[in-house]
Amino acid sequence: GAHKQLQSLLAAGLVSAQDEVQGPGRPKRLWQLTAAGHARFPDRHGDLAVQLIQQLTQVLGEPALEQLVAAREAQMLTAYASALVGLRSLGGRVRRLATLRAEEGYLAHAEADGGAWLLIEDHCPICAAARSCQGFCRSELSLFQRCLGPHAVVRREEHLLAGARRCVYRIQPVPRT
Repeated sequence: GAHKQLQSLLAAGLVSAQDEVQGPGRPKRLWQLTAAGHARFPDRHGDLAVQLIQQLTQVLGEPALEQLVAAREAQMLTAYASALVGLRSLGGRVRRLATLRAEEGYLAHAEADGGAWLLIEDHCPICAAARSCQGFCRSELSLFQRCLGPHAVVRREEHLLAGARRCVYRIQPVPRT
């Protein structure tokens, strides 16, 4: 019965199996949860992030939290800027930024909207932390503006934390003079 259950979990992609030979006889089968299997169990990362933010603010003060948010923004700016190197068109840059954000779990995509672009994030993997510290949302808006450069204006049109179903950023090109 247990073997049948493990086989169904294997077929569902919730576990993986690996055979290990240990001398004569049948190999030993080792079972392990996959990422999808782990996702079925409670995840307390958000709670931990909120607790750490609260403790940081209590122990070191609000300026320390702002320093932490700024350091995160600087690190992300470096990574995003290197990924955007060589892309000259605003559309290409927005599409690449959406790809980067999707890889980070934001379920992001880019859409053309007339002469502008929309960067749409249907999920926020840092939502618990962002609820506790609005600096993360402010930082991301600044980060997008800095990444896309002076020839674009980035404005948040929908905000998950303000009750919207997702975050949407309108990226409007600025005419070059």
